[in-house]
Amino acid sequence: MEHPTYRLGCDIGGTFTDFVLVNNITGEFHTNKCLTTPSDPSDAIEQGIRELAQILPGFMDNVEEIIHGTTLVINAIIERKGARTGLITTKGFRDVLELGREKRYDAYDIFSEYPEPIVPRSDRAEIDERLTFDGRILKDVDEKEVVHILEKFKKDGIQSIAVCFINSYENSVNEKKIKKIIEKHAPELFLSTSFEVLPEIKEYERTCTTAVNAYVKPITFWYLNKLVKRLGTIGFNGKFFIMLSSGGITSIETAKNFPVRIIESGPTAAVIASQHYGQMFNIKDMFCFDMGGTTAKSCLIQDGHAGLVSTFEVGRVQRFQKGSGLPIQVPVVDLMEIGAGGGSIAKISSLGLLQVGPESAGADPGPACYKQGGDNPTVTDADLILGYLDPDFFLGGTMNLDIELSKKAIEEKIAKPLGTTMVKAAFGIHDLINETMASAAKTHIAEKGGNPNIVTVSAFGGAGPVHTYGLAKKIGASAILVPPLAGVGSALGFFTAPVAFDLSRSHRKVLDEADFKEVEHLFNELEHESAKILEGAQSGDEIIFERTLLMRFVGQGAEIDLNVNNKDFQKFSKDEIRSMFDEEYKRLYGRTSAESPVEFVTFKVRASLPKKPFTISKLSNQNRDIQTCIKGQRPAFSVIKKNYLPFTVYDRSKLFANAEFEGPAIIEERESTIVIGEDAKARVDEFGFIWIQLAQSGGPDKPGGDK
Repeated sequence: MEHPTYRLGCDIGGTFTDFVLVNNITGEFHTNKCLTTPSDPSDAIEQGIRELAQILPGFMDNVEEIIHGTTLVINAIIERKGARTGLITTKGFRDVLELGREKRYDAYDIFSEYPEPIVPRSDRAEIDERLTFDGRILKDVDEKEVVHILEKFKKDGIQSIAVCFINSYENSVNEKKIKKIIEKHAPELFLSTSFEVLPEIKEYERTCTTAVNAYVKPITFWYLNKLVKRLGTIGFNGKFFIMLSSGGITSIETAKNFPVRIIESGPTAAVIASQHYGQMFNIKDMFCFDMGGTTAKSCLIQDGHAGLVSTFEVGRVQRFQKGSGLPIQVPVVDLMEIGAGGGSIAKISSLGLLQVGPESAGADPGPACYKQGGDNPTVTDADLILGYLDPDFFLGGTMNLDIELSKKAIEEKIAKPLGTTMVKAAFGIHDLINETMASAAKTHIAEKGGNPNIVTVSAFGGAGPVHTYGLAKKIGASAILVPPLAGVGSALGFFTAPVAFDLSRSHRKVLDEADFKEVEHLFNELEHESAKILEGAQSGDEIIFERTLLMRFVGQGAEIDLNVNNKDFQKFSKDEIRSMFDEEYKRLYGRTSAESPVEFVTFKVRASLPKKPFTISKLSNQNRDIQTCIKGQRPAFSVIKKNYLPFTVYDRSKLFANAEFEGPAIIEERESTIVIGEDAKARVDEFGFIWIQLAQSGGPDKPGGDK
């Protein structure tokens, strides 16, 4: 018999750390969940692995690879717990981090706040160097000037340095010179240069992204080194990968050098899993909904692909106000994040109204029912009172919940101040968080040109399957898909992601004046650099390259993406490229301006290795009696009747292929709970996916339904 080998996915969330272990030979899965340990996330990782080892003793010796997603980087930025960072920039550009784009995110709020720059002004320095807009050297780097700055930085306790010179995206020569000087005179300091982190146009975004990379580089380096050593002590000697915000995975060395690329490490994985399932069942429009303990994330997947954006924001002063955060210009899956999770705290606002989130009780102390000292009412407390959760079967019965503590918290802090009953207050919390998520979801879908009435909502996360029914009803969705192991969907999604890395370089050139031989040379350089980054990740695999052009009308401030095939760029004609641009521009904006000149701005390459996706086995359970799948009944709150009804409770592990039943129903598994209202029906397919048809519309009721 062949010796089993494994892959392990590990996702650290704000409340829970999830694990999925897959047997590479049999395809068998083992899962685990444990509370996240915010003070040291590696504590939860070791605890979770040791708990898995009680089921499969010695399995770590046979783990070929671990794929990890973490909130470490984004938390460090939001909580401002990164390293003290110094910025070296061109003379005259010291204040670019504060000047930004000189735009107000709220034109009518004269008191609007902005995030504090990641590097305070006292830790920024200028040197008298200069390049022209096309990369010609006007002033060289003076080593003595740099050494003087380094001495001051070291005296001030600077741990990490960011270097960003004006126009260095066109010519990196001066940044390369200062890099050598810093490595010679201050090798102990961490260093991030913009030509390595982000050689793209837009000075503010480039400087901010480079500074953020430098800010989180030391803590990422220390954390990953500690984690690798810790894993080694419990038997791991395979390859270690980190999930990227762009939907690929990368080596630990790349993550150490470019931690800004893993800001959205965990949330991305559920989207990649949902994309995989959409392609598997040929679903045209899939809406991925991932609700955990701290936040809810969603993404519209169209024609089998999740969109990528090149800029996003973190640490917003106003959570939902675009422009109120720090801009990060790296490839990231086009996610929408909402401050809504199982741990979201309910309170009475200054206006005397019910408010839920965005503050979260997190893992410590957690919701009131966790019995860890928390006394604030949360969404989980409301769900428990409403009967959606079984207090004796949370995490498969390994963590008991105290419903009396939930009742006390909601009664004292919500029901009494509002002058209502405890049950109505609990439903108000549940319904309000659904309404908040639905409003954001409808906006997100509309912005992408989608139709919420025809999407299939895929549910992920510990709280996602509990709330997806209510969310789907509010947005008018026709069907819900709950995949196997949905409660640990992000950790499972790691296995569907390829080893990949994205590189880009800005080089402005009007199309009519462009030399396509020069463009081909630039693409070749990017492919060579990205291939070097992937070296050693998986030996013997052929690298797949994808090329993208960012173009715009001359004088515009925003670009559009054009995917081009990998043929020699010199074989394209200028008319072909112009036609591609006009066609895409018209698709996005309804019209184009054929007489206006266009220009190349940025060139991008994604290098990836072939995917190694897991295989989902068909259900072996041939049981044909649905009655044997029933655990019992319990009263749960109906969103239609606004009262408790008897919900039939099913054991998901006993459900068989083609099993069908109607709501009201609750389906329980170790990682999550699925709630189905009385106006819906469910069917189980041969792979164990649960397809829920909502009566309000005639959408798909089977895999690949209405395409």
